[in-house]
Amino acid sequence: MNQTSVFLYASTVLIWGSTWIAITFQLGEVDPLVSVIYRMALASVILFIWCKLRGIPLALKLGNHRFLAAQGVCLFGINYWMIYWSETYLPSGIIAVLFSLIVFFNIINARIFLQRPTDLKTVIGGIIGLSGICMLFYPELTKLESSAGAIKGALFALVAVFSASLGNILATRNGNAGISVWAINAWGTFYGTVVLMIIALLTGATFAYDNSVEYTASLVYLSTFGTILAFGAYIKLLILIGPEKAGYSGLLCPFVAIIMSTIFEDYQWTGLAVIGFLLAAFGNYLAMRK
Repeated sequence: MNQTSVFLYASTVLIWGSTWIAITFQLGEVDPLVSVIYRMALASVILFIWCKLRGIPLALKLGNHRFLAAQGVCLFGINYWMIYWSETYLPSGIIAVLFSLIVFFNIINARIFLQRPTDLKTVIGGIIGLSGICMLFYPELTKLESSAGAIKGALFALVAVFSASLGNILATRNGNAGISVWAINAWGTFYGTVVLMIIALLTGATFAYDNSVEYTASLVYLSTFGTILAFGAYIKLLILIGPEKAGYSGLLCPFVAIIMSTIFEDYQWTGLAVIGFLLAAFGNYLAMRK
């Protein structure tokens, strides 16, 4: 990767890895789905204002809007809805392992929808990286029971991963069509907010708000950094290096979260976790090197 791609990749991993702790401040009084709606709506408003101030074109052809709406529904709507559903049945570590499968979903979908060639070292790197993730969360994997709830949670997570992968492919298409990354995200978060609102109304979600400083601060951080900046960097990365390689950021985000947990929550490292970290790093190196 060139220097620009390295910067975008590192920014994506560091920001999304840090959002794991920020999300913990969103859980409590407010329905998680409603919190996501607040997050996406705030991000969309900021992005539209930014585009207007910078003179970034927002008026697009109807054909482009179809793809932007599909991206918003997949990436910012169904993806988040399914992840929150899965978290009611499974611990976050298991979900991190399942979501790491996006590497392989992106490789397959890029081949099907974008006719991109499949690189063997990219596949091997993904297998090595996923092995590292499994080692990191091995304690949680051993506690997993084959109950109906666990199976249901795993299915929700897999639907989320597949939806996110389709969103990646659509975002790549939108970027290759010459649409500004800022406009892509502005419309994407808008359409994502609309579909989440419909889901919330149909499921009877209560629209409450937590007035605490922690909730508001984490909401602003998740909207600006976790959504606007991280997704902006990630979509630019999709355009530059393709979805099959950009998806590898999902293998390193959990490790950033664990490092943050080590600093703020006294997470205790094990020998297996260290080996897992090294394997994930090596898998990324193998897939990304020229």
